[in-house]
Amino acid sequence: MSLLDLLNHLLNFVAPALAVGFLCALAGRVFGRRVAGGPAWWIQGAVNFGVGVLALLGGLVFSGRDGAMLTYAALVAACATSQWMVSKSWRK
Repeated sequence: MSLLDLLNHLLNFVAPALAVGFLCALAGRVFGRRVAGGPAWWIQGAVNFGVGVLALLGGLVFSGRDGAMLTYAALVAACATSQWMVSKSWRK
């Protein structure tokens, strides 16, 4: 496998975490309430992205292959929980 192929596989592996993480951050901005002193939307997206990559890696280790639907469900749940924590919605 060449370096470009490896890079292509890695980018395709983390693409769902990038999309879900930043969409959760933007949806939290639109539908959630704004908290004074809360982090910017791109910081929330970056945290959600990191949590999403960890969820994808956990699903890869657990199932032994990439792309399992249980892994994607865990990705959505992890990003939603991360967004809830980062936006301080638990303080309501």
